[in-house]
Amino acid sequence: MLRAILQWTATPMRSLGFLLIFAALHTATAAQAAEAPKPLRDDLLKITQALVDAIPMGNKAVWEQTLTDDAVIIDEFGRIAHKADTLASMHPFPTGFAGSIELRDARALQYGDTAILQVEEYERETVFGQQLVVRYQSLLTFVKQAGAWKLAGYEDVTIPTAPPKLTVPSLLPGEYSGTYRYAPNRAWTVSNKDGVLSYVTKPGGPEHRLEPIAKDVFMGSDDERNLLIFRRDEHGKVNALIERRKFNDLRLIRDT
Repeated sequence: MLRAILQWTATPMRSLGFLLIFAALHTATAAQAAEAPKPLRDDLLKITQALVDAIPMGNKAVWEQTLTDDAVIIDEFGRIAHKADTLASMHPFPTGFAGSIELRDARALQYGDTAILQVEEYERETVFGQQLVVRYQSLLTFVKQAGAWKLAGYEDVTIPTAPPKLTVPSLLPGEYSGTYRYAPNRAWTVSNKDGVLSYVTKPGGPEHRLEPIAKDVFMGSDDERNLLIFRRDEHGKVNALIERRKFNDLRLIRDT
């Protein structure tokens, strides 16, 4: 989210994350989940909007007032922060950086004195005139304390979206066509149709485009947007394909 700007400017902001909602829901095990009444849903959205609006200004007071003392926050990179960490990291954005967050498609559930808010956070960032858009799916857990709704946990994940297209000079799509295998009965097929590369992971399966990033490096068009990296032998011929997913590599060998 907007904390990405803080990261770029060397500010150790680790805000917006996940509550271990199991702990929060443990206090409401006797309650049944129900769609939150509209006034509560609107109240939770208002609280959340105030929190994200406070980030560019470094407004600690809003976060101080809203977070429980033992709040748990996990950002989209899996970094864990607590109330003191979050407040200490908040500073106004420096000149050249700006951003805003729009809350979309919210749903709220209530479990007695516990409520969860699931919402998309549509972020617009400006970095010295460059415009960026990042989308997050967020889960917030609120608990009622002394008659007020407090935020006990915050988690968000980045929604993979199509990146800008890149032109890669001297790209020869025909070099990559073929079958790539990672088990005797498991193979992917890469096809070249009029200069556009795509692949299927099983016969009759859906086609996914390979969007070029650099020579031998592509991004898939599926929901996960993983990197697809082709490898070459000592003669320069493509002989393998690596799918880099979740910081791990699945290696597929090209059929000869």
